[in-house]
Amino acid sequence: MITLWWQQLGLVMAGGALGAALRFWMGGFLLRHLGSGFPWGTMAVNLIGSFAAGFLVVWLEARGPSALYWRAFLIVGVLGALTTFSALMVECLLFAKTDRNGLLFAYLATSLFAGLLLVWLGSRVAGAIRPI
Repeated sequence: MITLWWQQLGLVMAGGALGAALRFWMGGFLLRHLGSGFPWGTMAVNLIGSFAAGFLVVWLEARGPSALYWRAFLIVGVLGALTTFSALMVECLLFAKTDRNGLLFAYLATSLFAGLLLVWLGSRVAGAIRPI
């Protein structure tokens, strides 16, 4: 039992490193291409992560015992480090402190509603392609 926990922890850590690197890369890429007027990187990783989370939850349902390891690596590790609610909140605070409340509410609403839509869409896509 303890070995299983250590194996999962190792997978979470490896996935977390990968997810953090992806978030760093995506943030820099979008900053260079779209500028710094809006936190495109955080919104992009949160929306991509929402779709991926919905997809993976359904896709992994029928994977048997190995799903435990894939969940640890992909959902807890990769997506846990890729997506970031704390960064979303800090960026909203920064918008509020600079009197850009219109952007604050647009960013927050888009992140939350599009994230919810994409987590649902990801689960539907996985359900549609899941083997019976």
